[in-house]
Amino acid sequence: MSWRIALLAAFAAVAAACGNAQSSDAVAPAAGCRPTLVRISVMNGDTHRPVRGARVSVANRVFESNARGQVWHRLKCRRSVPVRISAKGYLPKLARPPFKQRRRVVVRVYRRSLQWTMYGATPERTQAQKHIAIRPPFRVAWTRGLGALIEFPAVVSEGVAYIANLKGSVRALSMRNGKVAWRTNLRQKMASSLAIHRDTLVAHTMRGQVHVLKRSNGKVLWSRYVGSAIESSPIVRYGIDYFGTHNGRLYGLDLERKRFRWIRGGNCKITSSVSITGGTLFIGDYCGRVLAVNARNGRTIWVRGVNGRVYGTIAVLGRRLFVPSSTGGSLTAFSTRARYLWRVNTGSYVYSSPSAWAGRVFFGSYNGRMYAVSAASGRILWTVRAGGRISGAVIVVSGVAYAGTRRRIVGADARTGRVLLRFPHGDYVPVSGNGRRLLLHGFSRIYAVDPKRRR
Repeated sequence: MSWRIALLAAFAAVAAACGNAQSSDAVAPAAGCRPTLVRISVMNGDTHRPVRGARVSVANRVFESNARGQVWHRLKCRRSVPVRISAKGYLPKLARPPFKQRRRVVVRVYRRSLQWTMYGATPERTQAQKHIAIRPPFRVAWTRGLGALIEFPAVVSEGVAYIANLKGSVRALSMRNGKVAWRTNLRQKMASSLAIHRDTLVAHTMRGQVHVLKRSNGKVLWSRYVGSAIESSPIVRYGIDYFGTHNGRLYGLDLERKRFRWIRGGNCKITSSVSITGGTLFIGDYCGRVLAVNARNGRTIWVRGVNGRVYGTIAVLGRRLFVPSSTGGSLTAFSTRARYLWRVNTGSYVYSSPSAWAGRVFFGSYNGRMYAVSAASGRILWTVRAGGRISGAVIVVSGVAYAGTRRRIVGADARTGRVLLRFPHGDYVPVSGNGRRLLLHGFSRIYAVDPKRRR
């Protein structure tokens, strides 16, 4: 019996030791999960100002940021937890701050109106960004070579610029310092801009491919082939990408379902990009026609002719369309219901897509002049010598009209025509940017500029 008692005692000792070990293991994580007071500061990523009244969700609790953009919360355990932020006029943000390393963190959110998500800045392709308040004189903050011709400008969202060169190399650049976050080579010639759609980029190529890339790393998620070169820059409305092709067809591609919503046949080459107002698409073609098309089903609403090929993109301002004619050497205005209004002749090619802003229309010509005309009457208000032929769109930002020529960008006060900037690099479409800084586009190099501080 004594040996049985000894054996039972040994088992009891082992069990007690195991129980103590389990108890110590259970206590260890509890000791590391002491309550911790953390501070989240919500800041505007473009202006660096605090965002007041933002809804901040931390560990299933919702707070509102104070005048300093701050929220305080006591975490039960100091660990990384998801933080969701929403504020009126801002893009929503999901972050996972490193609370293990820092108790005080900054989360940057971006005002939707200060981003530049498509060619032409707006669905109407007005080529005018009226919310960004950045004007010359400038200083160069950083510059980055892109290896080949930049025909179309960068698109920008949430502190990142996305840009493609003629060879189909797509880059994501930090707006803060120009650092390349990623680079993807599509290995297809590109003669159009990118467009931002949610967490993706839409790219069109001259090989007839539509590529959808992941914004975070540039990975190609999926592609569609249309059989003809695409020069139309993408425009995405309610998940549909609208564009034309060299064989004259118009497409509505559903990016969510990855299939065509509709295809409209044609026989006249299209290089123009689609402009949208309400439920109507407007586009021009090489037969010198302006087409108004139903966005829902692709049916033609009306067709009007101009005096030459339409190479550039139509701008829409209110109830008026402004149509550039390359071989006609003119800019023609129609009402959105097809009524002819007026025409301005320049005597030279007008490849330049017009910009429409504050009752005025701005465009360039191969005669080397940038024009400002009345949107109502077509009366010429002023012209400026740009120093060379103008091929790309004229862009208006903060009341300054910019035009690009070979190795130069000129910027003029949009109301008076007084020249405010002559930048020694340029070629095609000159400007894009965000609420933090502008991007000036040279032949194959991009320049990020800030306003010079006045002394």
